[in-house]
Amino acid sequence: MATDEQAVSQSELDREWWLRTLAIFQAPGAVFAALRAEPREDVDARQEPVLALVLLAGMAAVLVAPSTGRLLDESIVDNSMAVVAVLVFVTGGLYGAATYWLGGAALYAGLRGAGSKGSYLRARHILAFAAAPLIVGLVLVWPVRMAVYGSDLFRTGGSDSGAGNVVFEALLGAIGLWALGLLVYGIAVVERWTIVRALVSVALVVLSLLVITFPFLIPLASR
Repeated sequence: MATDEQAVSQSELDREWWLRTLAIFQAPGAVFAALRAEPREDVDARQEPVLALVLLAGMAAVLVAPSTGRLLDESIVDNSMAVVAVLVFVTGGLYGAATYWLGGAALYAGLRGAGSKGSYLRARHILAFAAAPLIVGLVLVWPVRMAVYGSDLFRTGGSDSGAGNVVFEALLGAIGLWALGLLVYGIAVVERWTIVRALVSVALVVLSLLVITFPFLIPLASR
């Protein structure tokens, strides 16, 4: 009997976290506040929503990468949009996972530097939910953009230029700023900090990333 009750309780938690994932666009404060709870059942219930956020946000990020806009120029792609779709899915998953773990570590370091007592797990989950706006671009902006420009989006010298493309780029840029703002807001809610203190923690994240990547940037700058 106890096992059945536990299963029902876990199922309810799973459903609750899927609903919270959708609610991130309407009531982000309540969603981020819920991340303060870290019992095993709660953590387990949000694993699948976090995985979905990481995968989809990773695909959205890969689509805006300059190298993606040249995929059809590569002989290995063989001018196939099906291959492009597979590559975006696979590399999006890899990029999302790398950002989740490494970006989460950087965020954790920044939060600790600003005085947080939260866990690495919580930092990763804050990052995942803050990336939700990127999915808006993936679901709403990219289908329209592809309907307008088609495969030209993935090759050099295509028709994806001019004022129309500038509008799409501006929309995607605004979505990126939305995600950054949501990250700052999420940190403030979870940690019960002011927005200014949350901004300081994000600045520490950027600083730590610059320190890590600086040795790799010097050779590039000297070329």
